[in-house]
Amino acid sequence: MLIKILGSGCRKCVTLADNTRQALTALGREAEVVKVTDFGEIARYGVMSTPALVIDETVVSAGKVLTTDEIAALVEAR
Repeated sequence: MLIKILGSGCRKCVTLADNTRQALTALGREAEVVKVTDFGEIARYGVMSTPALVIDETVVSAGKVLTTDEIAALVEAR
């Protein structure tokens, strides 16, 4: 599983990345978590508001910081 955090590297992006890692740990799942800060690449996903969460090349959230529980639910749904 590949998870991408799209954003400029701001505090919200860092929090989303931390919450993602915590969700994976709670689920006992492993995934590669990559931060994407290049605005050209972010735009290719059609994301206009960051931070955004991408799981296996599908944008599952944009414009807000998801909680650990919300991220866990999205990971389990994949």
